[in-house]
Amino acid sequence: MKTTRLLLAAAASVLALGLVGCGSDGGNDRVPTAAGADGRSQGTSAGGGQDGGDDVAAYVKSQREYVKCLRTNGIDAPDPDSRGTIDFGGGDAVRDVKKNPKFRTATEKCAQYVKAVPESVDRGNQPKLSPEQIKVKREYAACMQKNGAADFPDPGPDGLRQGDWDQSSAGAKRAARVCGPIVGVPENPGPGKG
Repeated sequence: MKTTRLLLAAAASVLALGLVGCGSDGGNDRVPTAAGADGRSQGTSAGGGQDGGDDVAAYVKSQREYVKCLRTNGIDAPDPDSRGTIDFGGGDAVRDVKKNPKFRTATEKCAQYVKAVPESVDRGNQPKLSPEQIKVKREYAACMQKNGAADFPDPGPDGLRQGDWDQSSAGAKRAARVCGPIVGVPENPGPGKG
């Protein structure tokens, strides 16, 4: 059971990292990075101050160790970029890596190097929200807090949520049903397909 969880966590990390940066940025094929032109970390907080540099550096280092371990175990993994993203390519390339029988073995052996993505890197991958979108996020947070999820965090100045909250409580579930329509989630979704 523990091995299965580690395998799933490692595979999810690899796939998530491989898919980060998909989309278009006006013709520039580079993935946004947490490093400046000189390669030094430039993590920023919502207030615009410098922070997160040590977290990013530690994350990039762990990603390099992870790639090194994958290679040692027979997987041709690309080097992580300056944000720690490992880009296995899109679609078929990712499926091919997952189908390789050595991949499962390698991810199990290398799971010790899989680390959580630092908030500063995760935030750098978020799209910039418009003033209207930020207003909706604030309305949603206020609704959630008023309807049973008192610990639901207020959005920061950029509209992105600040911190964690207990999503498993009955109040949180009720609030999510009541407030979902604010962000486009139907109050009573129909049955799923499949």
